[in-house]
Amino acid sequence: MPERPTPMLEFEKPIAALEARIAAMPGRSDEEPGLRAELDRLRNATFSGLTRWQTVQLARHPARPSPLDYVEKLFPDLCELHGDRRSGDDPAIIGGTATFAGRAVMVLAHARGRTPDEQEKRHYGMPRPEGFRKVERLVRLADRLGLPILTFIDTPGAFPGEDAEERGQAASIAACLEALAAARPPVVACVTGQGESGGALALSVSDRLLVQEFAVFAVISPEACSSILHRNVQHAAESAESLHLTARDLFEQGLVDEIVPEPPGGAHRDPGAAVELTGRAVARSLDELSRLPQAERLDARYRRLRSYGSRTLEQS
Repeated sequence: MPERPTPMLEFEKPIAALEARIAAMPGRSDEEPGLRAELDRLRNATFSGLTRWQTVQLARHPARPSPLDYVEKLFPDLCELHGDRRSGDDPAIIGGTATFAGRAVMVLAHARGRTPDEQEKRHYGMPRPEGFRKVERLVRLADRLGLPILTFIDTPGAFPGEDAEERGQAASIAACLEALAAARPPVVACVTGQGESGGALALSVSDRLLVQEFAVFAVISPEACSSILHRNVQHAAESAESLHLTARDLFEQGLVDEIVPEPPGGAHRDPGAAVELTGRAVARSLDELSRLPQAERLDARYRRLRSYGSRTLEQS
């Protein structure tokens, strides 16, 4: 997995300082066990008490593994499929067929890029209409072929440019929602970082929606929410509190089915372990869904989607 910069968030600095102190100790020391116990206590206290805005910062950490990392690690034989068959290909969305847990599957993921040049090329993971039409095309292809569909979500939202709106951005997102809702094979979606706005919602309709421990998922970003309510972005932290967008919030509201644990300190501290934990959770969900009769599974999906807005999901 490519190396990426690991800048420290403000609330991570005391942990980093203690880690550096332990690393600098010469050989074995009687002080080391106590310091390591203190490190565990500090790490647990910090990450169990994060504010919602701090969780947003963690979800956006530049060293956090992106969906590209998950795709490359979990689906090494991916056969990428390009284009929307209408106007072009959008590099902000990657999709194609692969094998996973002994099955042929269709994989769809936001592609944010890693280096500055790649991020610019991929529009920072913000799809245009061509990207959403590609998603719709591949979902319908998977439906015809009977391939389970796996999606990985990490985007600040759909591309907000005027040209995208002129080419039918809203309609293309709606078509994704419709195609995923109607797909007959099992659908598992996983939010791995930022799941914000319509760009995230377009890939989230599923039988099982998973969210990583420090990922976020909301219909709007805190900055955009602040801009609408306060005419500036200075209230983003306050808006994050109002949006209830953390994994714990979403699980308590019945909007997601499972919280995928992350390595101590977050996915950016051990990307390989984060990918492995997520792969296990996705494989488990896919196994469980594949054992259900299709009619029962589709009925459960319908009732699940209809239950959104209530505090608890209707039991299958």
